[in-house]
Amino acid sequence: MRRRLTARQAIAAVGEDFVEAVAPPGAEIPADGPLSWSGYADSRARATDRTGEEESVVHGLATVGGHPCVLISFEFGFLGGSLGQRTGDRLEAAYETARSRRLPLVSLIATGGSRMQEGMVALTQLQRVAHASSRLRAAGLPHLAVLRDPTTGGGWATLGAGADVILALPGAQIGFAGSRVRPADADPSAYTAESQLVTGHVDAIVGAAELPGTLGRWLGALRAAGGGAPLLPAPVPDALSDAGLPATGWDAVRQARSSARPRAEAYLDAYFDHLLPLSGDRCGGTDPGLLCGFGLRGDRPIAYVAQCGTATRPAGYRTAARVVRLADRLGVPVLTLVDTPGAANDAEAERAGAGAAIADAFAAIAEARVPVTTLVIGEGGSGGALALAAPDNTYVTRDSYFSVIAPELAAAILKRSPDAVRATADQLRLRPQDLVELGIARGIAAPDAPPL
Repeated sequence: MRRRLTARQAIAAVGEDFVEAVAPPGAEIPADGPLSWSGYADSRARATDRTGEEESVVHGLATVGGHPCVLISFEFGFLGGSLGQRTGDRLEAAYETARSRRLPLVSLIATGGSRMQEGMVALTQLQRVAHASSRLRAAGLPHLAVLRDPTTGGGWATLGAGADVILALPGAQIGFAGSRVRPADADPSAYTAESQLVTGHVDAIVGAAELPGTLGRWLGALRAAGGGAPLLPAPVPDALSDAGLPATGWDAVRQARSSARPRAEAYLDAYFDHLLPLSGDRCGGTDPGLLCGFGLRGDRPIAYVAQCGTATRPAGYRTAARVVRLADRLGVPVLTLVDTPGAANDAEAERAGAGAAIADAFAAIAEARVPVTTLVIGEGGSGGALALAAPDNTYVTRDSYFSVIAPELAAAILKRSPDAVRATADQLRLRPQDLVELGIARGIAAPDAPPL
């Protein structure tokens, strides 16, 4: 059986220079708790003897990867890491310290949920956490959560699932329902870190050995975001292809559809020094054809949303909107790479809310207060591409096109013969140079172009 780390061991595994906060004063609570639960005082005393802790949460200031932060760590050995009134006091104090000191918050979570011996008083601590979390978000400060084993109940539904970046340890039990309250026929694999990643509720699974470095890189990126320097747009990436300008509309389509054309992965690797991926729409879905996250270009953080040449699915648009809104809240510029034949339009996509997801992506870009830079690197297929394009800061590569509709579909709608597709492509004026002339694109990216 895998050994479960104590709260302080978990802190020592990721951070340095931990200075524990003094437990905040709280309302007077009877020895057996607000419900006068017989034996509760004895249970707490035994938990203290066993763990050395006075409560299920330890919090204070720490340094992780060289970056200061406020750190919360749960002690599962203390009544299953459950949340009671005193836990709520400590959690609220940790959030407030992060807010007042302008520091990121890191939560190392291992909990079974709300404490039964305190009844509804315990359950209402979730409202306190939610309020404290909203204040932290309003202050433009990030919250990173690490899901240890287990992370269930209200701890998952507030500190865990409500964090900006959600990392999980391999094999951790994660879910709203703990193992003793699930339906008898429930599939246990649905309550794992791996399942939560596949279904879009966790950003990444990180092994214990890699966790300190991963947290340090995230804190470095997100702390740099609040540096106070003037917020400039993300630089336009250099084109990675030496393709010439297409002579005809159909030439533009053929170049954009070429299997030899550089794809989003190559652009991201060339543009960033470090990539910190985010995954999932938090609604049960992921889209492998969309890459999202934050990247470090030198010491400058830039959020990215990159289509990979496939039809973008509803989960992809919802993930993109989530990342754009997070970047906007943290004051980080955004880079989008457009490359899709269009939005997925199969029956499954319709059932998953394609229209609403695309509308939300349009809204996230439109509402962003941070600058958004777009480079069309391949196919720009209709509204499915336009939803992720900056209205006033879009550039194109020579091996790209952008069109209201694919020329084949335009010909079919206009009841033209297949022989008319090439002529239709010309009429659509979808070439890179056409897009600049029409004012749709600001310019054409070239290889090794000077900074803009």
